Amino acid sequence: MTNDEVVIEIRELKKIYRGSKTPALSNISLSIQRGSIFGLLGPNGAGKTTMIRILCGLLQTTSGDVFINGYSITKNIRLIRNFIGVVPQEIALYPTLTAYENLSVYGGIYGLHGHELKKRINELLILAGLEKNRHIQVKKFSGGMKRRLNLIAGILHKPEIIFLDEPTVGVDVQSRTAIITSLKEINRDGATIIYTSHYLEEAEELCNFIAIIDKGKVISQGTLAEIKQVHYNKEKSLEEIFL
Repeated sequence: MTNDEVVIEIRELKKIYRGSKTPALSNISLSIQRGSIFGLLGPNGAGKTTMIRILCGLLQTTSGDVFINGYSITKNIRLIRNFIGVVPQEIALYPTLTAYENLSVYGGIYGLHGHELKKRINELLILAGLEKNRHIQVKKFSGGMKRRLNLIAGILHKPEIIFLDEPTVGVDVQSRTAIITSLKEINRDGATIIYTSHYLEEAEELCNFIAIIDKGKVISQGTLAEIKQVHYNKEKSLEEIFL
């Protein structure tokens, strides 16, 4: 699901951490269309997490700005947080609570209650393949199951725009497949997804627009077909082109 409306506009974004002489992000400009699955790809240390943290309002820019639904993150971040969802790379769950209890806590934070919250939790547990594990403590979950629960905890409030930082890192094949399937379903329901990864084969399957960054700079961007056309390697995989 895509259209021509730009939902996120990144303008000359720069980030230099205190004590560092090298920018973590160097004057990046990108446009992200509503309804797309946008892959921000690159090796570890390329600047992916820094960008996601800025887009979510968790980190200030050194210069430049980002506009989400037309609102500046430097001026309107509180408003922006009403329509975004964030799934961090770190597992943000309460280990001694069950899956259902974790989602109930997060639902309350998002202002969901009663029948509405119960219905939403049930929908997402089914989506993530965790409905049979709803009353099991999270500390007893496998790493992949925690990743799946971490994902749906970030989207309980049906955000228009979802930021995911390495959502499948370190998980088994079954959980990775479940997460990718869930993301496709969420996107079909209308959400715009911004997704970071260093798994290029996975991104090739999932994303309809890609930006590859390294050392804080965009080195290639476009649809997969466009990137292959630019690099004259139409038959090669995205990973082969990147290497």
